[in-house]
Amino acid sequence: MYHLAGAPSAPDGGYDADIVILSLDRADETIAAIASSLAQRGCTRHVWVVDQGSSMASLRRLIAAVAGREDATLVALSRNHGVAGGRNHGSAMGHGRVIIALDNDAEFAAPDTAASMIAALDTDPALAVIGCRIVAFDGGGDDLSSWGYPAALLPHAAEAFESVTYVGAGHAIRRAAWDDAGGYDGALFFCWEEYDFALRAIARGWRLRYRGDIVIRHKVAAEHRVRWPGHRWYYFVRNRLYIGRKHGDSWLSLAPRAAGYFVRGLRNGLALDTARAVIAAARMVPPAPLEPLPRPALEYLRRHDTAWRGSWFARLGREVCALLPEPPPLPRQQR
Repeated sequence: MYHLAGAPSAPDGGYDADIVILSLDRADETIAAIASSLAQRGCTRHVWVVDQGSSMASLRRLIAAVAGREDATLVALSRNHGVAGGRNHGSAMGHGRVIIALDNDAEFAAPDTAASMIAALDTDPALAVIGCRIVAFDGGGDDLSSWGYPAALLPHAAEAFESVTYVGAGHAIRRAAWDDAGGYDGALFFCWEEYDFALRAIARGWRLRYRGDIVIRHKVAAEHRVRWPGHRWYYFVRNRLYIGRKHGDSWLSLAPRAAGYFVRGLRNGLALDTARAVIAAARMVPPAPLEPLPRPALEYLRRHDTAWRGSWFARLGREVCALLPEPPPLPRQQR
């Protein structure tokens, strides 16, 4: 890790939050995210920008944005550690009591957004994570590509509800919960790292809450974005099956999920990517010992996720039905 600009270390003494931004080119968007973070008021915070392979031209611009700041630091890693590994590095550099992550193509919706995240955690000591409402930067409608909750909850996007995951584009994690659950699993690299952390936090008795009144504006930049037709689907399938294995699921119990992914992959022309992902998941060795979720955690998942999504068998049935051709219209006299 190389220090490039800004403060050489975290502030002395206690402070409210570390704001972590990962960068990989997207210089315009990243500089806007940094500016939005530095504009946050009503809390004490330090901004950490962790670069994972930007071009020299982009790095020079980031250095200029952070140079001379005592409340921000720009560092560069020797390689791309992915979202999970990069955020682990950024979070470890600070010691604020809250870790706030902001995508480098996102901005806080207001100058007091970070303070609202911190206050939300302060009001309930059992909360590990606050998930935010992610809206499209232009227009302000809900960013459906960043909706990580059951579809049935989308009409409640402006409200608050208990959840079993959160969206990485903008969120806050209590550092005590981060330390307790052990941060992100770097083996995931990209996709499902938030859900994996959430499961470990829930297993330890923590809760998560979505707050629709705390808003992040997301630009969904295309540059260096992992897209669904390629690696994104591969990581989606591989990582979710690996997470199941980490928590003690057998391949037999994971079979309906794997079958659903095969059906969805077939429907979207990604059958080969699905097969590659399943094989890769089988080759990944979960850390020992495995951590089966305790009964209270399973009940929490059932109450706040499965009850909204339906069982995996029901979802598999919907995927299969989507493959079937539409039936011909009935003659008028049979309608």
